[in-house]
Amino acid sequence: MYERSSVAELAESLRSELDRYSIGGKLPSSRALVERFRVSPVTVSRALTLLAAEGLVVTRPGAGAFRARPRTPAPASGDTSWQEVALSADAAAELVPRSVDASGVLVSLAAPSTGVIELNGGYLHPSLQPERAMAAALARAGRRPGAWGRPPVEGLPELRDWFAREIGGAVTAADVIVTAGGQSALTTALRALAPPGAPVLVESPTYPGLLAIARASGCRPVPVPADADGVRPDLLAAAFEATGARVFVCQPLFQNPTGAVLAPGRRPEVMRIARAAGAFVVEDDYARSLAHEDAGPLPAPLAADDPDGVVVHVRSLTKVTSASLRVGAVSARGPVLDRLRAIQVVDSFFVPRPLQETALELVGAPAWPRHLRSVAAELRHRRETLAGALGRSLPGLTLPHLPSGGLQLWARLPEGVEESAFVTAALRAGVAVAPGRPYFSAEPPGPYARLAFGAVAGPGELTEAARRLAAALA
Repeated sequence: MYERSSVAELAESLRSELDRYSIGGKLPSSRALVERFRVSPVTVSRALTLLAAEGLVVTRPGAGAFRARPRTPAPASGDTSWQEVALSADAAAELVPRSVDASGVLVSLAAPSTGVIELNGGYLHPSLQPERAMAAALARAGRRPGAWGRPPVEGLPELRDWFAREIGGAVTAADVIVTAGGQSALTTALRALAPPGAPVLVESPTYPGLLAIARASGCRPVPVPADADGVRPDLLAAAFEATGARVFVCQPLFQNPTGAVLAPGRRPEVMRIARAAGAFVVEDDYARSLAHEDAGPLPAPLAADDPDGVVVHVRSLTKVTSASLRVGAVSARGPVLDRLRAIQVVDSFFVPRPLQETALELVGAPAWPRHLRSVAAELRHRRETLAGALGRSLPGLTLPHLPSGGLQLWARLPEGVEESAFVTAALRAGVAVAPGRPYFSAEPPGPYARLAFGAVAGPGELTEAARRLAAALA
């Protein structure tokens, strides 16, 4: 059974039985619970921790778990309706009213209900994560001298150097700032480059988290259509001229959600157009470590071929490891680096040193390249499994592009199928999918869905998901 489901189910069973014990009464031992419910000791420990957090039990090391004394009822909540006025009072004075909406991001972060196949996930399933390697790296990091000391605000020099080597070209450690994951790096970049009210050019469709960052900053995301070869240079040039934008955010490698790779002939064109407009290109290189086994040689990051400091590069370790290993980097050259550093310091001071030390231990371990090879092979297998299953079960559903990297397929729904109705019917059939609408900053050209294959337990679930989706459409 999937661990997350086991913990919830065991906690619910124990919760329903608490009335059998008096206040302060001892619950059965962990060994007894393991034997009775046929779960692992880790599941028992996590379930008891969950009940302790709810104030239902008290755990005492070496003694066991005991029923807790009921908590005093919380006082009645006050009247918070005044906040509606306070939070909207300044909106009239803003050129582009800020909109803090995380719904598009929460779709990929929400835990699915028991029995639901998670095709809306944004991270690797635990079975694909390097859990042993991460645990070993964390243990080694904890033994490093000064592991709990304050790191440099830009990040550990050795970790910055690793990110610089990964980017390549003339990028050095001095050009890199360690951030708390890719989302934090994107937020820092947009705050540094685009003042409130400014237009920000984005690919269409694009990652909902980017649109949320832009709108929360009071910026106006302007869509630039992309095709199977990435963003269209002619429309990018027209967008710069029409809006006067000074920032273009893109994912040149395995774009989310389409999986497209910016074509070789378009790479210099994008750079030339941005340079002529006096604009920055924010390169979100989120999927470089998620290339599939058949991807072939990968193009270098745009930042590696950028002598003029046009590119602000964003990279993260999170996607290919764990959602909780929030270590990323933003790199730039020229005066903009000072602004990026200042915003990073104001926002969070620095990334905790134990996390940086763990990341450094992980990428330097012999297990790291083995993990990358394993993920590449498994993602290719899952992509082929899901695409084949969809082709057999849902012939009316179209896959405009079959990616060679990333965690998802971008699907055009059959004619006459309403997007929200499809998502609802899919969930009712036991499959969670991400609707396409949040990936567009303007009116979408049709109904789409993002179908992720990285967050499920195995290929068998992908075949079953296709069968359920076909039943939902029927």
